[in-house]
Amino acid sequence: MKKIEFENILEDFNFLENWEDKYRYIIDLGKELENYPEDLKNEDHRVIGCASQVWFNPKIKDIEGKKIFSFNGDSDAMIVKGLIKILSTIYNEKGVKEAIEIDPYKKLELLNLNEHISSQRSNGLNSMILKIKDFLTKT
Repeated sequence: MKKIEFENILEDFNFLENWEDKYRYIIDLGKELENYPEDLKNEDHRVIGCASQVWFNPKIKDIEGKKIFSFNGDSDAMIVKGLIKILSTIYNEKGVKEAIEIDPYKKLELLNLNEHISSQRSNGLNSMILKIKDFLTKT
């Protein structure tokens, strides 16, 4: 499976004409998440503030002396799985310093999600971003 970049998602989003197709696309993205370990579906990895169950496992790898951030996640809601996949294209495999500087809201604005997902989903997305930012600032 080829690695999906945020720019690919943006391109596909702009190609799709209606939100029904865009929702289906987000759900399809969620199906591409790597399997999340069952033993990490616990309170330590749960994202508080999401209407659905969401789990995150952020990590930092040392690659040739450079600290690289990535996370994997899962949810019991298909659309949220897709939102996790979108966030992973924004953050994963970035240097910690670069990841800290990212403004995910600017990128997500390009997808026009805020106007088309429920306030609960929007709050959940924000909670996921805050969880990432909190982890990054503590490293």
